[in-house]
Amino acid sequence: MKIDKQQISDLNKSVETKHLIQLDFIANQLQHKGIDGQHIIKKLKDFQVAIPSWALGAGGTRFGRFSFGGEPSTLEQKLDDIGILHTLTNAAGAVSLHIPWDIPQNYQAIKDKAAQHNIVFDAVNSNTFQDQSNAKESYKFGSLCNSNKAVREQAIQHNIDVINIGEKLGSKSLTVWLADGSSFPGQLNFQETLKNTQDSLKTVYKSLPKDWKLFIEYKPYEPNFYSTVIQDWGTSYMLANECGERAYTLVDLGHHLPNTNIEQIVATLLYKGKLGGFHFNDSKYGDDDLTVGSIKPYALFLIFNELVYGIENNPKNPDLAWMIDASHNIKDPLEDLIQSLEAIMIAYAQALLVDQKQLKEAQEAQDIVACQEILQEAYRTDVRPLVRESRVQMNAAIDPLAIYRSLEIRKTLIKERGKNSTASGL
Repeated sequence: MKIDKQQISDLNKSVETKHLIQLDFIANQLQHKGIDGQHIIKKLKDFQVAIPSWALGAGGTRFGRFSFGGEPSTLEQKLDDIGILHTLTNAAGAVSLHIPWDIPQNYQAIKDKAAQHNIVFDAVNSNTFQDQSNAKESYKFGSLCNSNKAVREQAIQHNIDVINIGEKLGSKSLTVWLADGSSFPGQLNFQETLKNTQDSLKTVYKSLPKDWKLFIEYKPYEPNFYSTVIQDWGTSYMLANECGERAYTLVDLGHHLPNTNIEQIVATLLYKGKLGGFHFNDSKYGDDDLTVGSIKPYALFLIFNELVYGIENNPKNPDLAWMIDASHNIKDPLEDLIQSLEAIMIAYAQALLVDQKQLKEAQEAQDIVACQEILQEAYRTDVRPLVRESRVQMNAAIDPLAIYRSLEIRKTLIKERGKNSTASGL
């Protein structure tokens, strides 16, 4: 299905008066502080987050998966769903494909379908954490790190194939996440597996087109729990440096041990010019892949504070790739993505309110109390009217979730696709 802009305009009218009152209130507040609300709104209008093709169906665990019905079973349907999100929010103007789950059958048709929804192709993602039915070698004991050269060569070739697919679509980056690691002490030689991974990544890097980037993820555990080869940002950073200047570290919010200071990692990578991208989600215990901002909204704001500062003060760091990386068992995937997009925009807007000059003066004066007050003043400001206005100015929904529900979009998708349709790749 496709939402007509007139439908959104008509539904916006029912909440327009309330929105304008709230917008006028915060505009006056910000003006009193010398902050240009329209400048923040413009920043929000320009901010786009990629939707991963795998997040459009119900997620699951190793214990079970519960479908919502009407899930997109083809890449074309996934693009249609992202089109719904983008029409409602004006913040989902890109898609990130996972290969081989989403290999186009007709590249031009897929490009045309994406263009109809004003969607571009963000980073392509390789998959060496699963064995494919037609694969000669198994990744049971690792892929790019494997002691078996034939396995490494297969994994390298897969990544090169993914690059070639991305090139045909207009993508400009490859994201590599490895499940490689060990479950028991003594299973692997740490130095040899790291060397194998480094050599494999360097080979993949050499196959990149000159205008492409390589994003290297890290994760401290899962699916291997004794060790992972790229277990932290430092290892990713080291490997990126070994590969070359167009290789970068990618930060996934869920890929950290509890209470890790992620904002400090972000600041360090920006300072070194090696932060390439960001995967948004939230967690209580580990890589829970929960709705962005549902557990630690203040931590999300602090991360965005470092991102806003770093983007402004570290010009050698490239423009960042933003993506939501979520997977759920019990929520409508599209509703969850709407909530995640809202949380991202709110945290970004709050961070834009921070008076960086005033904060720096307080830091230099070692006035810790003032530093906390400056940050929390921005965090406690209700910026939702600014986020809503950024959508209004782009003919999107004042309240995307409410319109999604009032239009009964999930019910329509079930009617079109069936109750038992299952998203590909899950």
